[in-house]
Amino acid sequence: MSWIRKTKDAEESSAVSVNAALDPSILIKVNNLYTYFFTEDGTVRAVDGVSIQIEQGKILGVIGETGCGKSVLALSIMRLVLPPGRTIRGNILYRHNDTILDLARLDPMGDVMRDIRGKGIAMIFQEPMISLNPVYTIGEQIVEAIIIHQNISKKEALEHAIRMLEEVGIPDPQKRVDDYPHQLSGGMRQRAMIAMALSCNPKVLIADEPTTALDVTVQAQILELLKKIQKEFGMSIMMITHNLGVVAEMSDNVAVMYLGKVVEYTDKYKLFDTPLHPYTQALLKSIPSLAMYGGVKKKLETIKGVIPDPYTVIEGCSFNNRCPAIMDICQKEEPTLIEAEKGHYTKCWLYG
Repeated sequence: MSWIRKTKDAEESSAVSVNAALDPSILIKVNNLYTYFFTEDGTVRAVDGVSIQIEQGKILGVIGETGCGKSVLALSIMRLVLPPGRTIRGNILYRHNDTILDLARLDPMGDVMRDIRGKGIAMIFQEPMISLNPVYTIGEQIVEAIIIHQNISKKEALEHAIRMLEEVGIPDPQKRVDDYPHQLSGGMRQRAMIAMALSCNPKVLIADEPTTALDVTVQAQILELLKKIQKEFGMSIMMITHNLGVVAEMSDNVAVMYLGKVVEYTDKYKLFDTPLHPYTQALLKSIPSLAMYGGVKKKLETIKGVIPDPYTVIEGCSFNNRCPAIMDICQKEEPTLIEAEKGHYTKCWLYG
């Protein structure tokens, strides 16, 4: 039966392989991606024309307010968007062995995508207690992931699982491998999730707010662990967060999202030194400064207005109802993402 599966995989791969030029340094390139949720109350444009790229050995930070589409973008790349959501347009180009595949055209439950998911692209989900199965031990869940993608025995897979738990800093891994998720602390559960994601040595790791609900000390430990693993394994990471401090600490490049769109895209130094988009500028201004706690009275700045209803279709720029630099054209026409400076892209009429 193995030759039948290989033939099927080859046929599916050839059906979605694309004759596209992709720079050797780029592992994933998302082009003009649209993922919508079609509900009885209306259409939610969760990912609305996003273009990003994940480079070899680099960390891409994706930042924005809650509900801006960061997690849906990650699920779209993983082909895990469930009904009533679906990707309706765009490309997700992925370097798979010697071919370039368009993941957006793959069957989400097909053999090729299931092989890529976990082995080529792995994901750490936001809440490990929900993501881990409570009725199976940590070891059983990691072993299952290993056996699916690697042709090794259950005994070898268990030994590998113990090594991965040790790699991510879980003490006494020979004992912990038999623990259930509820027996581990939040930080240990997150480490177990990282061990599971790394068990098949993926090329790309997507981390969806991996430090959510953890205390500050554990957050720092998890971030240090991810940096150590990224260097050790030479993998690329897509780091989803709403914390600008995490972006400054972890990322090489940054994509700023607002209402399902990328409004600014550059390296982290340019983003913090010379933010171009009014939304990015407002985000940076809203960070509490040390002066507020050093005896100098300084009011914390906020972004005026509220995020529009997700079902609302905004004419013109999506940020126009909150932007301090609004112009007439902002309410009539949507700007395109342009290279305002070398290597610095923004979606704003101020630079059009």
